[in-house]
Amino acid sequence: MPDDHARARPGALDLDILPNLLGYQLRRAQTLVYSGFADRLARHGITHGQFGLLILAGANPGASQTALADAFGSSRSVIVRMIDRLEEAGLLSREAQAEDRRSNAILLTPRARALVCALKDEVRAHEARVVGHLGAAEIEALKGLLSRLNGAAGR
Repeated sequence: MPDDHARARPGALDLDILPNLLGYQLRRAQTLVYSGFADRLARHGITHGQFGLLILAGANPGASQTALADAFGSSRSVIVRMIDRLEEAGLLSREAQAEDRRSNAILLTPRARALVCALKDEVRAHEARVVGHLGAAEIEALKGLLSRLNGAAGR
């Protein structure tokens, strides 16, 4: 029986069940991918969430706040606050929708379109470096499995 009070040697920690836990492996992978990603976004004053919202708004010009919240998997109140901040930064605009003036269409500003284009290139380059040791089939398999896992979580 191991001595619970024995001191671990630096660099030789027993990770016990952690390497076999999906959550542990996902969190480590997320940290790896997000660390460089966050640095790139921070240079532009953008957070992960804001980047995701800008991508969604750019791909769906004129989408409502509610539709963006649903696609983002977040509450409408969280999205409204994010939109407020991005609008203050001159990256998003709200326009009343002709068919329902109570609902706003969310649009990227010209400045945001240029920023999103540059950020997409930076993020793609960063991700390519992170998964550079994996083959194309492994990358596609990993994305497919994660997509299935994320789809099942919504049920």
